[in-house]
Amino acid sequence: MTTEQIALAREPEESREPGDPRERVREPVPFGPGSILWERMGLYSSAVAGNSVFILQSMHPAIGTVVDRLSSFRTDPVGRAMRSFASVQTWVYGGPEAIEEGRRLREMHKPLSAVDEEGRRHHALSAEPWAWVHLTGFYAAVVAARYFAPEPMSDAEQQQVYDEFLDLGRILRVPERMFPATIADYWTYFDDMVDNTLVPHKVALEVLKRMDEVPPNVPSRLRPVATPLSAVGGRLGRFITVGTLPPAARAKLGLSWTASDERRLRAVGAIIGRGTPLLPERLKYMPIAYRAREAARAQEKLRKVLDERPL
Repeated sequence: MTTEQIALAREPEESREPGDPRERVREPVPFGPGSILWERMGLYSSAVAGNSVFILQSMHPAIGTVVDRLSSFRTDPVGRAMRSFASVQTWVYGGPEAIEEGRRLREMHKPLSAVDEEGRRHHALSAEPWAWVHLTGFYAAVVAARYFAPEPMSDAEQQQVYDEFLDLGRILRVPERMFPATIADYWTYFDDMVDNTLVPHKVALEVLKRMDEVPPNVPSRLRPVATPLSAVGGRLGRFITVGTLPPAARAKLGLSWTASDERRLRAVGAIIGRGTPLLPERLKYMPIAYRAREAARAQEKLRKVLDERPL
């Protein structure tokens, strides 16, 4: 990026004048049946790579600083994760509510800013970090398909998913100028962000460290049961998280990953990838996704009855 582009990316979006030609021009459109995100985003197996995305996001200096100062990830990690997953599901399965969710998130993040240890102020809605939060999702989709789907995405599927992620970005009001034009441009952008912008932020390291700990707001009477569950689930979660990070990010965080680790991750992924299609839909999909798919089928049946009614 040029010096001017970097300055624009770090400029809070709310400082733009109405009608600024740098603003995005395409209006968001809700998702529905027929899109790949509709088929895949709601799968529990697709969420397995979600922690690595949060690590990548929190390694961005602005995001890490705002999360460090203002997020509830330390005091209510489970609640924060549940709210995040519900929001993501709403983007894809909420229909018109998805557009409102995008507006709600913008309004919620508008006042959020924080100062880092070096005295630099970071805004949650600056274009670069706001776009990074969204665009890491395409990386997660590719990685989830590589490890945890029956087979990786084809080139044509990747292109469709990328196009759909750009549409999703419009729901989140990511400035159009921040979208890489092609998939090749995306990976150039992604590698540059990892190499030259991301840092081993203390939030990322802290999240990894805490993954096998019992959340602090779990009642004391439940902690004897929660402790072994957190230990086992957290270790597996950390293993998957580390394995699904790009190597350059692992290196920045000082994380090791061996060929044996890679083989183990692929074995775990194969079990998930082969087992997921065998599950009933109610167990494959998260609640919002399952209900949206159920409602879409009911609407289609109604449409068919209406089309065939006697006139």
